[in-house]
Formats: sequence, C-alpha cells, structure tokens
Amino acid sequence: MRILLRFSARYFAALITVFAIVATVTAQLSLRKALDVNGDGRADYTIFRQTTNIWHTLRSDNIPTGANFGIAGIDFMTPGDFDGDGKGDIAVFREVDGDWYWMNSSTGSFSFFHFGAPGDEPVARDYDGDGKTDLAVVRRTNGILIWFIFQSSDGAFVQKDFGAATDFTAPGDYDGDGKFDIAVQRPGANAESPAVFHIISSRTGTVTATQWGKSRDLVIPGDYDGDGKTDIAVLREGVKPSDNLEWHILRSSAGAYVETFGITGIDYNVQNDYDGDGKTDIAVYRNGTPGLFYVLRSTNGSVDAISWGVENDFPVGSYDTH
Repeated sequence: MRILLRFSARYFAALITVFAIVATVTAQLSLRKALDVNGDGRADYTIFRQTTNIWHTLRSDNIPTGANFGIAGIDFMTPGDFDGDGKGDIAVFREVDGDWYWMNSSTGSFSFFHFGAPGDEPVARDYDGDGKTDLAVVRRTNGILIWFIFQSSDGAFVQKDFGAATDFTAPGDYDGDGKFDIAVQRPGANAESPAVFHIISSRTGTVTATQWGKSRDLVIPGDYDGDGKTDIAVLREGVKPSDNLEWHILRSSAGAYVETFGITGIDYNVQNDYDGDGKTDIAVYRNGTPGLFYVLRSTNGSVDAISWGVENDFPVGSYDTH
C-alpha cells in the first residue's frame, strides 16, 4: 500500500495516525538541511511521538532536544530550512485548512502562512535555489496534477500543470543546478508494471522520461553518489513482512546499483547524509522499544545502530518518501 505520510506508518496493516561538504553538492544539501538541526553538516535523528506531539531529536553531537509541535493524525511533517540559516526547521502542513506552521531555527520564532487547500499534498522544497525552502503543494484535479509554488526569493507565485492525477510526486535536483525540479513517478497498468519518471529540468526546461523500478515501488530521492544531482531511486518492499527491503538506485554518475537493507514489516526508510560526506546514506528506522536507526555509511560501508525512540514513534526522515 502506498500512502502520503501523515504521521503514519507505511509498513503496518494497522496504520498509526500519527553549505554541503563542497559548494557543488546541491542535490543532497536540501535533504540534509531539513534534518540537520545544529548545522554541522550531518543529518540528525528525529522522531515524532504521536502520543505527545513531541519531536525528539538526537543531534549528531549526542545532545537530545525536544519540541511540542503539530497534531498527530492531522498534520503532515514538512521539515525544511525556511529561514535559510543552514539548519533544519520543524514544520507541518495542516491539510484540512491549507495552513503551514514552522519554527525558525535562527530566532526561535513561530511562523504561519496560508498556502493551499484541503486535499492538497505538501511538496515544500527549494525550487528557486536561494537556500530557503519554498512553500509548495500539488493538487489532483480533472485528471491532472497541478503544482503551486510560493518562491521565497521574490514572493512570486508559480503554477505548473505537470503529471497525471494518478502520478506520484518525485521532486529533486536532478540536473544539479541548485534548484529542485518538478518531477513525477508514473505507474503502469498494474503493481508489477514498469514505472516511468518524468522530470522537468529547471536548468533547461526540457522534459525527460526515464523508466525505473516497478509501479509499486516507493520513491526515495537522494544524492547517493555525491555528484550534486538527485538520483532516481526506489524502494521495493517484499511480499511478506519478513522479506528484505531492496534499494534500487540509478546513480547519475555511476549507473544502476541495488542494495538489500532493512525489513519490510518493521522498517521505515530514512535515507540522508548522516556521516557528512555529501552522499545520501541508505538507512532505516526499526519500530520497537527501543527504536533503532540503522545507517549504512557511505564513507566506509559500515553499519551504525543508533538507539532512539520507542515503539510506534515515527521517523521524520521518512517525510521525503512518495
């Protein structure tokens, strides 16, 4: 089953409601900044506890923090760098009324903005390349997908019809220009049919179509090879809860790569740059008491296990899964 994450567990039958290392590494930057609360160039481990509405973060320097923010079962988690200070801001989109709420890490102040309508899907990313997360939603209507973007650089409103209503959103910086590209994953006739990624390059305006993965696969963006471009990547769940998860990555610099990592029935994907080398690390969060982050480090291939959270906590790192 594929659903948009709204404080919810994708892998359970009973859903729980709930500058980069180098200047050229731009595709990874936005993903990492959204969860790098102390600005040290490494993603931090953050979970949302649905029973208390508290975001619990274990920073990369082993300092724990917590903040009560959002409402489980109502809000979508939309972390990002909305104030442009290079640190991740806690943020949510309240789909029932089209309102955005976030905490500015630079000042500790609270911000609110109305952008969107009930039924919209949040896709806040840095589309204009100014280093700040832009408010954005997609709307499925009359068989098409409409993207609405509010650019933080100049306050301009952008509307773009791209995709079919049955497509899945897949924004990323696929051309490496520092701006997120509008993109979708288009499923085929059935779950086992090939899927096709359709991408509009923000650099050239051209549209490309790339077949990758199956229609039932989940979109898991990231810069897995560290070349500054988002790689087309999907996660394939097994048939049984005990089956392994398969990561199918089409690296923009090095071609196809498949990694088996994680378990279908108990793990969430939480890919990000946890070791600060500018590459997205394959990673999962294992539901349980304690909760465990397992990270396959891109620096040396070792696996880290970080204990954080309790059973039924939700890893915020899954927000960029579609």
